[in-house]
Amino acid sequence: MCGNNMSAPLPAIVPAARKATAAVIFLHGLGDTGHGWAEAMAGIRTPHVKYICPHAPVMPVSLNMNMAMPSWFDIIGLSLDAEEDETGIKKAAESIKALIDQEIKNGIPSHRIVLGGFSQGGALSLYTALTTHQKLAGVVALSCWLPLRNSLSKSVIGSNKEIAILQCHGEADPLVPLIFGCLTVEKLKTMLNPNNIAFKSYPRMPHSACPEEMMDIKQFIEKQLPPID
Repeated sequence: MCGNNMSAPLPAIVPAARKATAAVIFLHGLGDTGHGWAEAMAGIRTPHVKYICPHAPVMPVSLNMNMAMPSWFDIIGLSLDAEEDETGIKKAAESIKALIDQEIKNGIPSHRIVLGGFSQGGALSLYTALTTHQKLAGVVALSCWLPLRNSLSKSVIGSNKEIAILQCHGEADPLVPLIFGCLTVEKLKTMLNPNNIAFKSYPRMPHSACPEEMMDIKQFIEKQLPPID
């Protein structure tokens, strides 16, 4: 792969089975790549939807003794009051907004794009949707939290006050405990239309996904991105 190591490789893409009139951009978790989630999306694909699973750049992560790994931003700690990488989170959100702009240039309007992610990727998808001026179709936030939550309020939200959100969490998650998901959904309901926010938890599910959750994601995507031809 040419180029400097700051440029992450091109996203893993599941093309639409027919003409793409909508897209899902899905962000993986810490230390992962987009490939596994592209496979998962291929398993629940909708014919007119293109699925884009970008890879995070490799960077040292404080939480993991500064080991370098794919990460959207630095994670300093996983407690509720842990310090956060504000600069890194904002920079990562800008890179996702650029990816959305790229799809708009490809002919898919932003209101036909669902943004989603797992764990750190889910956190970034929520932060991006709340701070962007691009009107999105929805957010799928899996096993995650809301970054920089104290800096977010009703007044900073751009174009997505009415956005539909599906938030999912495993009840047996040892890494990002269920309380993070519960606190996140409560905070979101104070900033957005609470009627458009769904929170689903799955008994015995650890920090991962399960078939029932994937079916819920498929139904959400099909509802938010119906065929238009």
